[in-house]
Amino acid sequence: MTLISDKEKTEVWQGVEDVVSKSSQVLNKIQKTCDLCTDSNGPSVILSNEVIARAYYDLKKRGIKIRFITEITSDNIRYCKEMMEIAELRHLDGIKGSLVIADGTDYAGVANTQEAQPITQLIVSNVRAFVEQQQYFFETLWGKAVPALQRITEIEKGAVRRETRVLDNPDEILAEMKRMNDDSHEMCICATSGGLEFTRSFLYDVTKRLLERSRRGDHGGVRYVTNINSENVEVVKEFLDLGMQVRHVKNAQPMSFGISEKEMGATVELLEGGRMVQSLLMSNEPLYIRHFQSIFEGLWKSGLDAADRIREIEQGIEPADIEIIRNPQDALGRAWNLIRSPVHEVLLMFSTTGAFQRQLKMGGLQVLTEAVAKGAKIRILLPAADEQVKNAIAKLSAQMPDVGIRAVDKSLQTRITMLVVDRRECMLFELKDDTKDSSYEAVGVSMYSDSKTIVHSYASIFDSLWKQTELYQQLAEANEQLKVHDRMQREFINIAAHELRTPIQPILGMAEMLEAELGDKSDNIKLIARNARRLEQLTRNILDVTRIESQTFKLDIEEFNLNDVILNTIEDYSDQLNASVKLLYQPVDVFVVADKERVMQVVSNLLGNAFKFTTEGTITITTQKSGQDVIVAVSDTGAGIDQEILPRLFTKFATKSSRGTGLGLFISKSIVEAHGGRIWAENNDGKGATVSFSLPAQQ
Repeated sequence: MTLISDKEKTEVWQGVEDVVSKSSQVLNKIQKTCDLCTDSNGPSVILSNEVIARAYYDLKKRGIKIRFITEITSDNIRYCKEMMEIAELRHLDGIKGSLVIADGTDYAGVANTQEAQPITQLIVSNVRAFVEQQQYFFETLWGKAVPALQRITEIEKGAVRRETRVLDNPDEILAEMKRMNDDSHEMCICATSGGLEFTRSFLYDVTKRLLERSRRGDHGGVRYVTNINSENVEVVKEFLDLGMQVRHVKNAQPMSFGISEKEMGATVELLEGGRMVQSLLMSNEPLYIRHFQSIFEGLWKSGLDAADRIREIEQGIEPADIEIIRNPQDALGRAWNLIRSPVHEVLLMFSTTGAFQRQLKMGGLQVLTEAVAKGAKIRILLPAADEQVKNAIAKLSAQMPDVGIRAVDKSLQTRITMLVVDRRECMLFELKDDTKDSSYEAVGVSMYSDSKTIVHSYASIFDSLWKQTELYQQLAEANEQLKVHDRMQREFINIAAHELRTPIQPILGMAEMLEAELGDKSDNIKLIARNARRLEQLTRNILDVTRIESQTFKLDIEEFNLNDVILNTIEDYSDQLNASVKLLYQPVDVFVVADKERVMQVVSNLLGNAFKFTTEGTITITTQKSGQDVIVAVSDTGAGIDQEILPRLFTKFATKSSRGTGLGLFISKSIVEAHGGRIWAENNDGKGATVSFSLPAQQ
């Protein structure tokens, strides 16, 4: 439907009566939609004119869809609430002018309105291209606008609206900057080298007020981070005298920004010569504020105090350079150029053998040959190398015999490759992915520095590691000698123990024969037999310990009834039972798969110890299944285990008794653990001690 004419045209309606009359006619002919976008005066202009207001109410009654965008303020809130009865109302900051689009085919607009005053001039058009353009513009604004109820609630409750906006009017920018400074409790500013000149030209008075408030204690002051150079040093001094805190950073952020506790402003302009900002991002979003506060605090912590920087400038001292290089190709190319330049010394430590191999493949180490040809002294540290790398080292050493190459212990490996040139410059290369074939893909962030402190620190680290390689070499040789000595000692003990067994057997045999012949007159013979048996047991223990420590200890596995082993062992000790000592055991059939003789040895050791330390009372043997294991426990009412011995009970020679060597429990522990079990001991609550061991039960 065309409201103006069947032909496309644009015309101007003049005078209040003409505008009101024709507008009313247009509104009465709308069939589907009516879209309005007005400044904050729009709601009062519509509702203050009875004819126009009635026309909009009629649209509502006829079911016409009305959408209305305006800027809702505390001044027009009552009109906006009334408009909400007529239309779907939304709020948008900074709306200028007014427009109406009827049924998507006709447009009416006015540049300016005044509160509750009728419109005296209206531009109308049904030119299709123009109306479609305005409709698109309206839809864009509609998508950005917020529901009216949300904005009204914010105004009535005094809530702070979270918003981010871009200002491009210099007067508005300056006004917002001054307002943000005046409203702040502390100001943090990071700016390019021209930032302080801008502050002096446009924000001097407000900055001075903040610093005066800071001296009185009712403001947190102003902290400023910038690049201080010979061009801005005088203005820095001027603000330092006013009480501003200033720090120098060599590589300042490419943008300038200021933050208070409530909002922030930022621009990407260089601020050269103190020129006025032409575009400013303003936001009170907490996310933005925290982000820029984090950036500022990082710069502030790493910054150099302004007084020290001014002293450097006045004394003509060039500050040390620290540079982060994110492009691996740039970083590696720079490293090779450093080595190619006339140098006296190169210290190079690779993070991994992979890093070393990649440089071999890429020909990067060829530059070392060039440096050696020029008379440079080169030392290289590598992680403990595999055979392939050892071959590469040997080949490199043959090609460059004057290059020192050493391997450091694996425990000293890092993810950083370090290069120090002439103890004046250094580079560090982060290892990102050691599986890559190319150094360009394996290297992450790199750092260059000519700071004396940093360079000397890394050179000292290299020197310390270089000296440690000498120590490790000496320790390795000493360790090898100890291994040889230990092996010789075990072999001697093994031979000696075997040789001891040869005379013991006939002594024992003859003693037993004499004992049988002499009967009661055989006390001396019994003494000989008893000590021969002790010597035989000691020999067996020594052989067992030697096998355990040389890892030649073997098991003869079979399935058997553990009850038979325990009963046979009890039988061996039957001659030690008397009226003072009783032995209790309830036979239980439990089958295990183990070395029968070795398990009997363990039970015998535990039972022997129980008899040794129990002069009266009871010795109890129990067996029970616990999950997948069977547990054997030997408990006595003897003297118990000395608290000093208890923590090391199952180690070699752990004994305070004059009888025995302290090897039995050590051997028992090795036997049990070789079967996948465990052994433990504890003193009883009353008297005596209990030693238990577990073995996997046959399922």
